[in-house]
Amino acid sequence: MKEHHLMKQKHRKVTEFKSVEAFEEYLKSEHFEIGLANEIPPNGRSALAQTVTCYNRKLGNRWAILPMEGWDCLADGSPSEFTRRRWLQFASSGAKLLYGTEAAAVMHTGRSNPRQLMISHKTAGAIEAILKEMRRTHRECFGTDDDLCIGLQLTHSGRFSHPNEWDKLEPRTAYAHQLLDKKFHCSAADVVSDEEVYDIIEKFVSAAKLAQEIGFDFVDVKHAHGYLGHEFLSAVDRPGPFGGTFENRTRFFRLIAEGIQRCAPGLGISSRVSLFDIFPYEKGPDGVGAPMAWPERKFYPYAFGGDGTGMGADFGETVKFLKLLKSFGGELVCATIGSPYYNVHMQRPAYYPVCDGYDMPEHPLYNVARHLHAVRTVKKLCPELKFVGSGYTCLQEYLPNAAEYAVAHMETDFVGIGRMVLSYPRMCADVLEGKKLDVRSICRTFGDCTNAPRHGMISGCYPLNSFYKLLPEALRVKELKGIKKP
Repeated sequence: MKEHHLMKQKHRKVTEFKSVEAFEEYLKSEHFEIGLANEIPPNGRSALAQTVTCYNRKLGNRWAILPMEGWDCLADGSPSEFTRRRWLQFASSGAKLLYGTEAAAVMHTGRSNPRQLMISHKTAGAIEAILKEMRRTHRECFGTDDDLCIGLQLTHSGRFSHPNEWDKLEPRTAYAHQLLDKKFHCSAADVVSDEEVYDIIEKFVSAAKLAQEIGFDFVDVKHAHGYLGHEFLSAVDRPGPFGGTFENRTRFFRLIAEGIQRCAPGLGISSRVSLFDIFPYEKGPDGVGAPMAWPERKFYPYAFGGDGTGMGADFGETVKFLKLLKSFGGELVCATIGSPYYNVHMQRPAYYPVCDGYDMPEHPLYNVARHLHAVRTVKKLCPELKFVGSGYTCLQEYLPNAAEYAVAHMETDFVGIGRMVLSYPRMCADVLEGKKLDVRSICRTFGDCTNAPRHGMISGCYPLNSFYKLLPEALRVKELKGIKKP
């Protein structure tokens, strides 16, 4: 793939291209490896409309809703009315694989924010009630929920835990990281002890058992985005049973998976995995993101799936981990790359930076291509697993064309959307039904679904979704960005 220099530049936007052919020509001229279908066949003949078997059921299509935190739950971790509204929109989206609900913390100290969903005996009843309502809503919209599969992502936010105040970091890290400790003001005192790790593992297993009792079809054990599970995968310097060798660095996952098999037999297992990672980035003097300083030509060991340069990928250990997932009955990999906390331009390609972030150092479509390339590569190496691709939202009008191409050419098994469903909840259904896209609802990557929660507000699409436009938070988000009320 073509490398792009780290420099401030004006990137051509998707809205400039008025046809699939024109957009495809541009992608090729820039060497962005993103395939596009010229059209999406109607009446169930598209690749996206084809069924696929997973977790002993036949899923009705190839759309998936990715796990997203809404920052809109109650203080005890129970879903609020805002949460219920989002989940029911996921259920009526047309997608047949739902990783939403959303990411659920397995314990209070591992919550990424004070309003994150938490799975516990106290919150189980409310979650179960909405889960039943989701299935009923899906039946009412599409005639059946026999081909619908709903999972719950289980997570501990580790380094990025804010359990009590949205602006007070209370990190629990897997190891002392030279760059991330500096960036997020962490210390050796924040590293979890082995005893604490075993307790966290027990909480994951208990949460999975409870999820099964509530009625979820599977759980996703998160190993992505720099959260605790992901950080253990690169804990090369950590002494003891959870660091150093690959066997030790995957012990956290193995003990959770073994516990789930023992305590919740028959429950499906998935993992959201950052397939590769790169250097942490920071804002440079010109406002553009740049990798944090690291001695030139020195091997960088902390990027799981990385090639040691801090910038490239080597999927050797990634494939070993995915095969480990398969050995525990895992069938699905919810794929991603990098982290929204320290290299957001890669993990969440966008034309507009978040308000506390940096300007894009590379064309966002280059990083869309990196997502697609990573999934395409590991799928060939792990054909026994099914993959949910992500990173598509930045393609905007042409997201369905890229989705159809990727599934038709067996580059992924499912296409997952996250931010896009916040602005355009029924995109999946509209595509499958052959309807013209509602261009007014297409996500333009303004970033307010991130700007709001990073300042203690609920997540949502404030610029485009009529519900969020009318909330008081909409004005506060504008003020954060320096946009004055007209």
